[in-house]
Amino acid sequence: MKKYNIIKSLFTFLFCSLLTFTASSQQENVDNLSFPQSWEGIWAGELSIYDKSGVKQTIPMELHIQPIDTSDNHTFWIIYGEDKDAGKRAYELVTIDADNGLYAIDEQNSIQMEAYLLDNQLIQRFEVMGNMLITINEKVDENTITWTIISGSTTPVSSTGKEEIEGEEIPEVKTYPLKIVQKAILKKI
Repeated sequence: MKKYNIIKSLFTFLFCSLLTFTASSQQENVDNLSFPQSWEGIWAGELSIYDKSGVKQTIPMELHIQPIDTSDNHTFWIIYGEDKDAGKRAYELVTIDADNGLYAIDEQNSIQMEAYLLDNQLIQRFEVMGNMLITINEKVDENTITWTIISGSTTPVSSTGKEEIEGEEIPEVKTYPLKIVQKAILKKI
């Protein structure tokens, strides 16, 4: 009986070690793929648009990330709605400095905005027409990218601090309103 328990324990240990090694090897293979190559594909799902009262609108959304033959750049096509021609935004993902996680989204109309790859998230922060927007695209796993856009006015709703308290200079802190959040879970198709 004692010999059986030792063999059983050894088998369990080897089996668990093999599972752990296989899972970590698969994860390393996913992690070792470089951006944007590891994000290539067509991703689709529903985009939900929220305001203070809840979901205002839900529409189909696609993200197409494909290599462009003539450069290190990729398509970054965003398609909103059922009409794929009318809803298509044919942007380009431009590699500026991959080693430092610096990219840009080129809208092909004189607008090009930097994007930063941080912790497997492609993040942008920009202002347009009095609104500040933050976009966060995250590759969650091999088959899922989450898409989030947060927006609100660049006019602060409050300003606090900017005082001296007990000999310490307290910096001014401005708070900005948030109006809209857009969220999508996009699956590889």
